Amino acid sequence: MPRSDVEFKTSDGVILRGWLYTPAAKVENPLPCLVMSHGFSALKEMDLDTFAERFTSQLQLTCLVYDNRGFGDSDHKPGSPRHEIIPAIQTSDISDAITYAQSRDEVNPDKIGIWGSSYSGGHVLWVGAVDRRVKAVLCQVPCVDGWANFHRLIRPDFVPGLNEMFQADRQARAAGKDAGVIPVVDADPSKPSALPTPDSHIFFTAWEKKSNWKNECTVKTIEAFREYNPSAHIHHISPTPLLMTVAENDVLTPTDLALEAYSRALEPKELHILPGGHFDGYSGPNFERNAGRQIEFLKKTLCR
Repeated sequence: MPRSDVEFKTSDGVILRGWLYTPAAKVENPLPCLVMSHGFSALKEMDLDTFAERFTSQLQLTCLVYDNRGFGDSDHKPGSPRHEIIPAIQTSDISDAITYAQSRDEVNPDKIGIWGSSYSGGHVLWVGAVDRRVKAVLCQVPCVDGWANFHRLIRPDFVPGLNEMFQADRQARAAGKDAGVIPVVDADPSKPSALPTPDSHIFFTAWEKKSNWKNECTVKTIEAFREYNPSAHIHHISPTPLLMTVAENDVLTPTDLALEAYSRALEPKELHILPGGHFDGYSGPNFERNAGRQIEFLKKTLCR
């Protein structure tokens, strides 16, 4: 499918870069647009292109795919570190991506959907509620409750040490020192890392070998994750249609937390439970099942 490099400026002046996908066959009228952003520390090359290519090959749809600020090809704000994830900033950037999409001649500004996975799967729950320009929400293996998720991933005896790390990092940054960093993944689950699950290590280390992904995020990123409650507004998404895709055996963004959040969403909503774990919907047989269901949802909502 045709793909062009694009860049746009956020409301606070940061340049984000990505791709705009369009169908191969030219059409005269502007098309709906699905704004797509990746999860925790992940880059657009890490399977988002596969989803966008599939969507635009089977639907009269455009897809705007971009790297989150401070990651991949996107800039970061001067004075702020790269590889820092602050949810409120990333959700604001999604709204800025919507504004950019609306400015494109290829795009129908009244038909914008948002797609997110993992951490950004939580972001789209927030944005889909508070940004009423959104006409469809596709939420894949989402983080729905940072506090609960943090305490599922982190052993209780590790938490006091992390709290000390958070305090020390705040004091160091206030004194003008560089932001502290922590690995995103580590082969040893007893060592500090942001995503301490075996499947996270497998997924990210495989991509580290074939992309520009870096195995680090700031310490503040972890503290911001714990305080984040992306499903707080899930009942406010309605009447915008919602598709939530949940992995049956997700140990990174736990299945039961996602299902509880889904129970609080109002109609119209759809739930798709995929076999396997958190990363199994990105490729292989589960990708076909996953993308196929998302295409059916888009046909009924954004592309009707």
